Amino acid sequence: MQIFTFDKNMDKIDLKDRKILYHLDLNCRQSNTQIGKKVGLSKEVVYYRIKRMEEAGVIKNYWTAINSLKLGYYAFRIYINFLDVSSNIKNEIIRYFENYKNVWNLQSAKGPVDFEAILWTNDIYKFNQFWNKTLDKYGNYFEHYTVSILTQVICLKKSYLLYGSSKALNSEFYTISCSGEPVKIDELDYHLLNEIATNARVPLVQLAERLNTSSQTINYKIRNLMKKGVILAFRVGIDISKLGLQNCMIDIYLKDHTKGNKIKDYLKLNPYVENIMDMTIGWCDLNFELVVKDINLLTDILDDIDGRFSSSIRKTNFWMAKKIHKERWLPELF
Repeated sequence: MQIFTFDKNMDKIDLKDRKILYHLDLNCRQSNTQIGKKVGLSKEVVYYRIKRMEEAGVIKNYWTAINSLKLGYYAFRIYINFLDVSSNIKNEIIRYFENYKNVWNLQSAKGPVDFEAILWTNDIYKFNQFWNKTLDKYGNYFEHYTVSILTQVICLKKSYLLYGSSKALNSEFYTISCSGEPVKIDELDYHLLNEIATNARVPLVQLAERLNTSSQTINYKIRNLMKKGVILAFRVGIDISKLGLQNCMIDIYLKDHTKGNKIKDYLKLNPYVENIMDMTIGWCDLNFELVVKDINLLTDILDDIDGRFSSSIRKTNFWMAKKIHKERWLPELF
């Protein structure tokens, strides 16, 4: 039974706004004129609607999806459960991780996990030093922790914004993977990536001024990094709570590993699935991120997956993302 239905009343913005958000997320560096042609609006109206969504907090930022795994980095995913931690200590721990330059993602959660940190490293020994320092400082506040290695992520388009359009099916966007030889980049490439990591819509002229080069050079560099698979997309950060939605993570433990690919293929057809972490060493066998409007939709989706793959799945856990504290797809350059 197909259960991927859409609630027309789940948000406070209209269909044109959602289409603008969808196309911004596919490429936020495209012009308002280009977006207008795709959604049937003038560039002036597109500009007004984007500005209004920025001011309302629906649009949080513009960011660049960088495949740092291709630059020789590893991604370590740490799951922490706190023990007798006051709000002050918890905030101190969060600030401690926020100040670490090699953060990919930090978020608080509710469920089997209290806090998740995904960290970059190109030197496992240095990561081990950082983690030992962390345990020396805060280990007494950790009831339990697990460190895993993330090796591949399948990222999907935000099809839930289109409400059941045929475009919502088979919406694979790009894949982040550590396979293959690392890509070598020069110092200007890295400075450029550092600039656009959290400001993907900055104009070429401004980038050229900041990096003391020409806009033609910047344009060439961006195209070359895209060709090499280092830059994967220019995306928009959306506060989905403004749309009446929330993030949750699903952990699947398999009893038949040969069915893993079939489950992934099925998840790609669900417009509420955003990311599939299908190669995590040291945690579950398959992990994916859902965007849902309420617990009923979540349980319907989980029941549907369990019903279809009951002979393949040993256990399923879910936990709700409460707050994203930091997200950056490249180690910070100081």
